[in-house]
Amino acid sequence: MKLELNDSSLLKTKAFINGQWVDGDTGESFSVLNPATGAVVAEVASVGQAETARAIAAADAAMQSWKALPAGQRSEVLERWHGLIIDNIDDLAAIMTIEQGKPVFESKGEVLYGASYLKWFAEEGKRIYGDILPSAGDRRSIVIKQPVGVVAAITPWNFPNAMITRKAAPALAAGCAIVLKPAGETPLSALALAELASRAGLPAGLFSVLPSARSSSVGGEMTSNPTVKKLTFTGSTPVGKLLMKQCADTVKRTSMELGGNAPVIIFDDADLDLAVKGALVSKYRNSGQTCICANRLLVQEGIYDAFVEKFAAAVKEFRLGFGFDADTTHGPVVSAKALGDIDTIVQSAVKQGANVVTGGKPSALGHCFYEPTILTNVDDSMNIFSEEIFGPVAPVFKFSTEEQAISMANDTEFGLAAYVFTENVGRIWRVSEGIEYGMVGVNETAISSEVIPFGGVKESGQGREGSKYGLDDYLETKYICMGGLQR
Repeated sequence: MKLELNDSSLLKTKAFINGQWVDGDTGESFSVLNPATGAVVAEVASVGQAETARAIAAADAAMQSWKALPAGQRSEVLERWHGLIIDNIDDLAAIMTIEQGKPVFESKGEVLYGASYLKWFAEEGKRIYGDILPSAGDRRSIVIKQPVGVVAAITPWNFPNAMITRKAAPALAAGCAIVLKPAGETPLSALALAELASRAGLPAGLFSVLPSARSSSVGGEMTSNPTVKKLTFTGSTPVGKLLMKQCADTVKRTSMELGGNAPVIIFDDADLDLAVKGALVSKYRNSGQTCICANRLLVQEGIYDAFVEKFAAAVKEFRLGFGFDADTTHGPVVSAKALGDIDTIVQSAVKQGANVVTGGKPSALGHCFYEPTILTNVDDSMNIFSEEIFGPVAPVFKFSTEEQAISMANDTEFGLAAYVFTENVGRIWRVSEGIEYGMVGVNETAISSEVIPFGGVKESGQGREGSKYGLDDYLETKYICMGGLQR
């Protein structure tokens, strides 16, 4: 499977530091694999601590003039970057599909989604307001907002475009510089974004991309370097906890979007067809590799059998295949390790008594393909109830009362997203307020966009991305007391 691009210069394999494409100091590289075939897509330069330190120093220098620009001028650069992404959507989607595996129609959707953050924060950056507080006598109290400083970002492989722009756009709009380490599985999307940012006129040093096979050396420099004032991370909860500990010594600001264990709660009075459709989209998007995907389907006993029947019939219509094939609905998971982890969870559930309605094993397509799977006869005593399943596996649990559903939903250390299907308005309020999650979709599972505050509670993280609230994480609040005004 050959990658064919309209603009071959978007396929970059070197690090992007201070506006230059460079190899790592040691000359090391690592392989980027196509998860659908196992073939090597590219050999990418691998950087370490020294290169990261240089990128941070360059970011600090570049930021001094960038933050002094009028917000409208920063906005113009972000708008140009947005336009170039839209103009090159086909190439960006192709790069994403070949390194991550998702069908190309999903990749195009992600590129549009990612670009929306640049458009949004290009406008929001113009609306960084302060306050004059009521004061007595000869003084006035002023509050202003200033950029937090150099930002370090670490992003995941499941959304290799949008998870970057969701961090870079508010940081740059606020007047910060950003140093990025993309996931080792999907660095090509990040490097293509850097190329387009450069073409858009983003000054050198403001956005550096550090691909690496040695994550700890890059991450260690990011967390220990005092020039970095904020770290933003999307990934697993264990890694997030480690990064927070490492940031403590320099008291960095952190934003963490971590693991999830999202319940979809479907009550007897729900629109069954709507619930099936919503659960399908939530569970199997990106082959189940999203942090807000349905991890536990909680279905009230009165409609349990009917839901499973309709749900299974729809899943059996899926078509696994290569991302560039027109009839493909779902692609591979990201790696052989990921496939092994998914199958371990499924086989453990089966040993504990779960029934396989459909799927339940690696696909005959080989490599990293796993059959879309539905499990029934599962309960909250099984490991699958508490484990995050980063794959196309839907365990369907049964509940009897509203109180039980809320208790089951909250019986997890995670609290990112949850979904509720019911036609009862009172129940909508009771359940939405009673479940411990940062985001709740009611009769809807497609809840994410640039205009909403994305983030979780409990061990799913801290901070919010997107919306007007997403800018706050990249700003410091400064109080200025002006006295002697009556003289």
